[in-house]
Formats: sequence, structure tokens, C-alpha cells
Amino acid sequence: MSIFASNPTAPITQRFALVVIAIVCSGGTVVTGRADDSGLWPQWRGAAMDNHADDSVTLPRQWNFDTKENIAWKTKIPGRGHSTPIVTPAGLFLTTANADEGTQSVLKIDGVTGHLVDQFVMHRNTLPARIHPNNSYASPTMAFDGEHLFASFHTDDSIVVTAIFPDGRQIWRHRVCSFTPSAFQFGYGASPVLFEDLIIIAAEYDGPDSGIYALDRATGKQVWKIPRPENLNFASVAITEIAGQQQMLIGGAGQFNSYDPQSGRQLWSVPTTTEAICGTVVWDDQRVMVSGGNPEAGTWCVAGGGRHQMLWSNRVMCYEQSLLAVNNYVFAVADSGVAYCWRTQDGKEMWKRRLFGGGISASPLLADGHLVIATERGQVFLVKAQPGRFDLVADIKTGDSIFASPVAVGNRLYLRTGVNENGGRQEYLVAIEN
Repeated sequence: MSIFASNPTAPITQRFALVVIAIVCSGGTVVTGRADDSGLWPQWRGAAMDNHADDSVTLPRQWNFDTKENIAWKTKIPGRGHSTPIVTPAGLFLTTANADEGTQSVLKIDGVTGHLVDQFVMHRNTLPARIHPNNSYASPTMAFDGEHLFASFHTDDSIVVTAIFPDGRQIWRHRVCSFTPSAFQFGYGASPVLFEDLIIIAAEYDGPDSGIYALDRATGKQVWKIPRPENLNFASVAITEIAGQQQMLIGGAGQFNSYDPQSGRQLWSVPTTTEAICGTVVWDDQRVMVSGGNPEAGTWCVAGGGRHQMLWSNRVMCYEQSLLAVNNYVFAVADSGVAYCWRTQDGKEMWKRRLFGGGISASPLLADGHLVIATERGQVFLVKAQPGRFDLVADIKTGDSIFASPVAVGNRLYLRTGVNENGGRQEYLVAIEN
């Protein structure tokens, strides 16, 4: 029985704190990097889904991947994946896939030492026949509800979610839906998202099962389904409170939609955005924003609390990477390698600066007052998160290619990077600290 059973609607961060206390009181070992109770990273974009690190985080300003300066550890990762690591009291978890062996797995890593503790094979010989070369067979980030882990994979022409304990024991497995894209066989990327007693899965493609699904966290049984247009979309949902109302937000299929996450009922819809969105919606206290690029490139801002209409837009494309909202400003790193800051009220450009020549998949992270920006060529930029002026703090090569988004917990920055070794690409998970 979950220790959350008496209050399943408690905020996620509060429930994680209870789990840490329970583990400590029972004599267990808490492993959260350099273990700060407030600094867990339980799902895609963190507990609040805003990609903001905890206020207690101390961000390293300098490191060297090759000499190991300020590198606590770097661990070889078997296979390949684009999922972001999650940080739990039991260790770090991420997914990977081995195309040669036909496996999709969950990896467990000791947060203190970086030791690869275990590899739990979830699926074997059921990989999709084709995916986009920039995608992976293990792109969705896992989720942790304080007791159980949830891993979602595109496998056997389906989306399948498995709930496991941190020691790898399976609790349940559920085939969410068929997933057989026709026009574009690019694979899958949406991450499972926690809300109260639900785990919510977006599975949008050009087929009859296209939809957003809510499963019961305890059993895996379907609670509700939102039919979505038969249109290939890659976005994860985001859940937050805007204007006193819980909203589940998603862009794509030429729409900007808000739903009640408890029931799946649509709250509002605005006919804007483009067909395919990879990024997750961001927000301030009144507005919601998203960017995309297929077939129309742009960034769109919609009123989220009352007047449900488009407020402003521009032609800047952030196709795979999400935006980052901080107070009443939104930061973007375009596919072209140009960084922007806009005012959310009206879209006014506060600054614009080229950082690199293009090629980015990872979403920028807010940590210790800085934007952490990682590129497909392994560059990591630290930029002050301020609207007044552009201020580049660091530009540090960290491996040769980064697709997974950075994570910062305690005094550590975690990066999943690839290195060209022995004629192939070897992935590492790197823990960086001052």
C-alpha cells in the first residue's frame, strides 16, 4: 500500500519529502546525488514541469570533461537513449535501447558513486521498424511517484507503460494503444506525466488510437481517454494551475488545447500552432506558450486564464526543444542557434544573440539564476536568466553530442552526452560539481 494513500492529492514535492523521511526513519539509504531532500527530479521537466531546478541548487560554473576537473563521476551508458535522468531517493534512473540486441531497458545508477547498479530489460525484439535518425528507441523520460517508477516505450507497434519498484520488480504493464505512424515513421517521444493518482500518456499519430490517455497509477487500468486528431505529434502534456484552475496543456495538430487533468474534459481550444510540436508548453500566471516547426515554424502565446485567444506570435522555430518561462519572460533557443528573450505580456524582444551554428534537441534548464543550454555538438552554455541584457557566463565542450536535457540537483549538474570512441558513439552520464 502506498504511503500516499491517505492523501493522494498532496502536491508531488510534498509527497516526495514524505517518502524521503519514511526511508530515513526505516533505516534505508537515501541516494539523491549529494542528497538534498528538496532537490529530487521525479519526471520530465521536474516536479512542477517548468524545468526549473530547486532554489537550493548551486550550479557549477566550470568543468572539463576530458581532464575530469569538477567531474564527480562519468559513467558509460550501454546503448543509446534521449531520456533525461530522473533523481529519486533510490538512485538515478534513465532508459536506454540497444538496437543490435533489440532491447529497451531501464538503468539504475548510484547517485553518489555513479556506479551502474543494474539494468532492467523491459522489452526484447520488439523495436519499431523505423524511426527518425535523430530520435532514439528510448526517448521518453521516466516518472517517479515517490514509490513506483513508470517507464514508457514505443515497442511492438504500441505504446507500453510499465510500473516497477526501484529494485526492478514489475508491478504492472499496460498496452496503452496501438502506435503505427504511416506518413512519417519518426518514432515516439512523449514522456509520462504524474497527476494525483494518474499517470498520463500522450500518444498522437496518424491513426485511430491517437489520443491522450490517463491510467490508474496503482493498477495501470485506463481511467479516461481524450481522442486527438489523427496527426503525428510528439509533445508531452504539461499540468499546472493558471488563474486558480488546474489545466493540462498541449500544443499541436494546429491547436492549443487545455483539459481538466482529472476527467480529460476539454476546457478550451484555440486554433493556432502547427501540426507537429515536440516541445512542452510553458506558462506564467496568465499566459501559455509553445514553439514548433512542422510544417509551419513559429512561437505562439495564448491567454490561459479567462480570454482564451492568441495574444502574440512570431516566426522563431524551436522544434524539438521546449521554451523556458521565468516570471513574466520567456527564453528560447532556436534551431538556428540564436537565443532570445521575450516579454510574455506582448512578445516584445528583450534581447537576441547567436550562440552557435545550429543543431539543438535538449531543452534549456533554469538553475541558480542561469540558463543551461546543451547542443547536439556537445557545447554547454551558461547564460544569466535575465531580461535586461544578454550575459554569457560559460561555453564548455562536454562530449560530442547531447540530445537529453540537463538536470540540476543539489550542487550537481547531470548531463547525458555522447562521445565518439572507437569508431562509434559511446554515451555517458556525467555528474558535474564544484
